[in-house]
Amino acid sequence: MVAHRGKNTSPSLLAERGLGGEVFSSWVGCLKQAGLLIILCALFFFSQPLAAWGAPAQIERTPLTLELLQERLHTPILREGNVVVDLREMVIDLQPENASFRDAFYQILGKELQKAGSKPLGLDLSYSLIQGNFFGSDLGLRTPLYAQAIAPIFTSTEQEQLERLRQVCLQSLAVALPSSKDCKSLLAKSTTSTEISVFRGSLTLVETRFNGTVQFSNTFFLQPVDAQGAIFTQQANWTETRFSRASSFASATFKKESQFLGSIFFDKANFKQTQFQESTYFQDSTFGDTANFTQAIFKKLAKFTRVQWQGNADFSNVHFSEQAQFTKGIFNQFLFLTEATFEQAVTLREAQFNQLVNLQSASIVNSADFSDAGFAKDAYLNVSGLIFNSNQAKILGNPGQIGKMLVVSGFQGNQSVLRNLGQNFRLLQQIGDANQLEYTKQRLRLQDLSRHLVGTNLNSASQEGLVKLGFSVIQAEAIARRRLQQLFRNKTELLTLPYIDYETYTQLSSHLFVSEPLSPFGWLLQAWNWLALSLLLLLSGYGTNFCLVIGVGLIAIAFFGLLFWLVDRFRRLLPVPIIPTAYETTWMLTSFSLLTLFGLFAIFRTGEQPWLTLACLFVIIFPLAIALLFRLYQQGRYHNLMDVSYFTEDGTLRQLRLLIGRLPVIPRYQMFRERYLPLLWNSGWNWLNYYDFSLNNLLRLGFNDIRLRDEHLPGIITTLAWYQWILGILYITLLLWTLSRTIPGLNLLIYLK
Repeated sequence: MVAHRGKNTSPSLLAERGLGGEVFSSWVGCLKQAGLLIILCALFFFSQPLAAWGAPAQIERTPLTLELLQERLHTPILREGNVVVDLREMVIDLQPENASFRDAFYQILGKELQKAGSKPLGLDLSYSLIQGNFFGSDLGLRTPLYAQAIAPIFTSTEQEQLERLRQVCLQSLAVALPSSKDCKSLLAKSTTSTEISVFRGSLTLVETRFNGTVQFSNTFFLQPVDAQGAIFTQQANWTETRFSRASSFASATFKKESQFLGSIFFDKANFKQTQFQESTYFQDSTFGDTANFTQAIFKKLAKFTRVQWQGNADFSNVHFSEQAQFTKGIFNQFLFLTEATFEQAVTLREAQFNQLVNLQSASIVNSADFSDAGFAKDAYLNVSGLIFNSNQAKILGNPGQIGKMLVVSGFQGNQSVLRNLGQNFRLLQQIGDANQLEYTKQRLRLQDLSRHLVGTNLNSASQEGLVKLGFSVIQAEAIARRRLQQLFRNKTELLTLPYIDYETYTQLSSHLFVSEPLSPFGWLLQAWNWLALSLLLLLSGYGTNFCLVIGVGLIAIAFFGLLFWLVDRFRRLLPVPIIPTAYETTWMLTSFSLLTLFGLFAIFRTGEQPWLTLACLFVIIFPLAIALLFRLYQQGRYHNLMDVSYFTEDGTLRQLRLLIGRLPVIPRYQMFRERYLPLLWNSGWNWLNYYDFSLNNLLRLGFNDIRLRDEHLPGIITTLAWYQWILGILYITLLLWTLSRTIPGLNLLIYLK
């Protein structure tokens, strides 16, 4: 059987047929070895860190000699627009054993850096190793800060930069007395001034390693400072240093104590991913622009006392292992503490916040102290997603203030946050703040209920409704098909559909919500919950505002008192007029106006939405009462005892009584009737009895037991009395519930939700 050409020509078959089998086998072996070598090289290539390809893994540093230093000084290079002395990848020995080189180094290098000229000379020490202590301030030009004594070698631009210090000192004076020596000298009346070391050129310390202490205290940098990835193995002293341009210490490592006391950052300051392994001091410093500390690590004390933050202060994703102190700080812009971790106490006592403080998803393990902090009108604390356990941690603040400053973005996902914060303030006996959080929680819950009632449910909305909302027909069909397979669990699942892009999602997600489809009975139950919650929020702040409840009660008592006085005293004009006297009318209208005014004052003084509260109260007490009153005068009154009051009082006692079980109408038992006598019409203070009756119905409290008579009484008047009596049952329950939530120690109904 003959095989077809090009078929069944495998290596084994060729070997069997003797077609160069040995040569072919050796060729295959070579290919295997070459492939293995390629794979090993590829694995080695991709296993190397990306950073290793930007800089050599092991930097070969050159020892710096005086001859090499002279050579580099005579041949400066241009880097990023700045003329710099290139001392990169050097080993600079400044140890006491090498004193002759050290002294010559500072003398020769300082002389060149201080030369006059339009183009200042910078210094680049990137990737170098500095052995011994480094006194960087000795390389700058010593000059007084007094305006008339500034060295003439400075250009006009540099002199303007030096003059900017005076403005910062004046700003610090408006807040507190300046602590730095140069600010004190600038603001003094004398013409003497403290000298300062001015570094005219740029300073580049990228991944420079300092084995000794670093001294840049009392130095004014007129150009940018770049110390990204620098390693400070000993103490780093930047006390009262001024950074006129942008400065960067990103990814730097401070292994020992770092001091930035009284420093001024006129431009942006970048400390991103910086590691502070020992205590860090920034007291009395000023950040004139954005301060970026994102992802920094503070392993010991971080002290930012009395710091002025003119720009945003970004501490997002920062880890504080020990105490963080921001006492008496002034934050003119946003303070970002997003996802920051505080393992020990964080202190913001007496700080001033002019904008948002973002604590979203931050973790507070110990305590956060906002005592005596000042908040501007637009300032608040965003605590959405805050990781906080009230049994272990505490949030401290001024009673009655801190609770109003805490804000969350929504109800869903923040229930535990609000519950823990409320429990925190109850344990601290700050009932007002706990109630404020409860009020905030219920307002968010009301918004959530409203969204469920009238919003668009992704699991039940019709395709036509989705199209009207903004989805295309194809997108609405895709949503409908997805619901048939499985209901949506969250809104982000929309992005898994093939026809819905991210732009459509961001535009329409705020108008959608996701929940189980509601039946008609379920919808009615949700509507009832919405109505009850709305009433509780508007009339009592959900049991947190006692003054609001009293204001509502005063208006209701005044209204029904006037109403009962009107139906009892103003009965008819013909044929024989039965009307009140002008004296009684004046007193009644005046007292009604005063009571209503006090009630309005309480509502507008303490209510969050006073106009809605008044509208709610109007709907409850006004329409039905006015309709009954209109019907009463429309049909007229034709019955016996027209000239006797409808109201009777217990004539056996006259005292303040708590009438919990009292009904508005006297019983029909004849012996019992004898105790009750009609109200006198000719008494000058008779109009007070109508307020007493209204008080009895609403608060179950009165000076006399006043009730309606049971003979020859129009049914409309009885209906009015019983209507107020029913409202009184609800009102006294609301009042007692509010008292139980607002008075410490009265916990009868404190957990009634």
